Amino acid sequence: MKMKHIYLTIILLGLSSGVFAQQLILNAESGNSAIEIGNCWRFLDYEQYTSSGSEVISGSYSLKTQMISNSSNVNDTYIKTPWMKVGSGNITFKARLGSGTDPISRGVRVSYIPYNASSPGTSFEGTLVTFYSYDFVVTNNSVVNFIVPIPVAIANSTSLYKIMVSYLGQGGNGRVLSDDYVFPGTYWSNPSNSCNPLPVNVPTDTDGDGVPDTQDEYPNDPYRSHNSYYPGLSQFGSLAFEDNWPAKGDYDFNDLVVGYNFNTVTNGSGNVVELISTFMLRASGAIYNNGLAYQLDGIAPNKVSKVAGNTPGSFTMASNGAESGQTYANIVVFDNFFNLMSKPGVGIGINTERLAPYIMPQSKQVVTTFINNGVNPAGGTLTLAELNPALFNMYMIINRERGKEVHLPNRYPSSLASTGLFGTKDDSSNPATGRYYKSANNLPWAVDIIQGFDYPIEKVSIDLGHLHFTEWAVSGGVQFPDWYMNLPGYRDASKIY
Repeated sequence: MKMKHIYLTIILLGLSSGVFAQQLILNAESGNSAIEIGNCWRFLDYEQYTSSGSEVISGSYSLKTQMISNSSNVNDTYIKTPWMKVGSGNITFKARLGSGTDPISRGVRVSYIPYNASSPGTSFEGTLVTFYSYDFVVTNNSVVNFIVPIPVAIANSTSLYKIMVSYLGQGGNGRVLSDDYVFPGTYWSNPSNSCNPLPVNVPTDTDGDGVPDTQDEYPNDPYRSHNSYYPGLSQFGSLAFEDNWPAKGDYDFNDLVVGYNFNTVTNGSGNVVELISTFMLRASGAIYNNGLAYQLDGIAPNKVSKVAGNTPGSFTMASNGAESGQTYANIVVFDNFFNLMSKPGVGIGINTERLAPYIMPQSKQVVTTFINNGVNPAGGTLTLAELNPALFNMYMIINRERGKEVHLPNRYPSSLASTGLFGTKDDSSNPATGRYYKSANNLPWAVDIIQGFDYPIEKVSIDLGHLHFTEWAVSGGVQFPDWYMNLPGYRDASKIY
């Protein structure tokens, strides 16, 4: 009968990346703590579950401690989970002060206890680590909704742990009421064997980086473990620029057209090892020698260890390969499109005129290394969240004139941009308000389409090929957000390359 109740304390939520996501739940609704004890929960200094209407937090029953008068030790009054494989996310529960007199203080402490096969006795409990604390306002017995993040050190680990929620305090004789405990993880105790843990099959980790081979995309590389692609594996977004900024010019958005794919590689600790940037050079209808660069917004240059594969030309790079004189890390991909793809000798540029020969797009890969063979950069490491695609600020450098940058609308220029060009000709940039690279009616000089982009033919304004472009731009992206798609009434195919 004991096994029957195990399933009352575990809720199967569904599939997540091929692994069943589970939770251990303790809500007192069995009405009898002996049932939970039989399922390997442990309580110290607790009364039976209370069903008193004034004490119940939710449902029909809640948990109730003995009187806490003078306890500052987390091992005096607690709830302890069975052995579990801890998941990720938040531990949640509710608690409030019960009736009592003259308490000086009351608090909550949350700890984890690792499994230790060689620990004294038969508990197999290792050294306790307290990772969360909260002190009640003793004059207020309102219910507190606790949200306690699982520590990174134990989240999704293959090792076993118990989680312990302790209540302590000084003075008076007040109790603490609690309910609705949820612990992310998988139940791993065996009630039929003195609640000892079930066997743990430790997966193979060939390179010893803490990531099992079955989850490691680099199983033989101790410095790398996972790939994170943007916009996706084998998918390329498209950037298209107009190089007459700050004037509108012919507005054909084919002066520099490149595809992009970013792969952020992380190690077993979740820190970024390198950013592998692959660019597909598609077209340039320019007479200028235009370059391409990207700024990692908010990321200091000393976070970068080295850069390889780029061709910055005459622009000045620091010893680590990032551009000199920049507040944030800037990577110059190339300084001149036409050094990488040669003009066919017919027409103005490359792949913008139908009568000119088609030139196969060329691929260029740039690797920005952060952790170099296990050695951290001088500025420290970055997590995947700290180096996300929203920070990849792509821009064109017009005709090798370093200060003439063209960014996507409202993206910040680099430290080397010529600010004197803002607000001139057709540009209405206003750095004081954060407005950049837009005309007075919101027309941009660059577009970024992650689904891919069919650009106009030479000397044809983009709004003549993509018929809803202007409405989209002027409305600030509200109208026709799908303006670039090949839908009825959306384009004039004769104007698109």
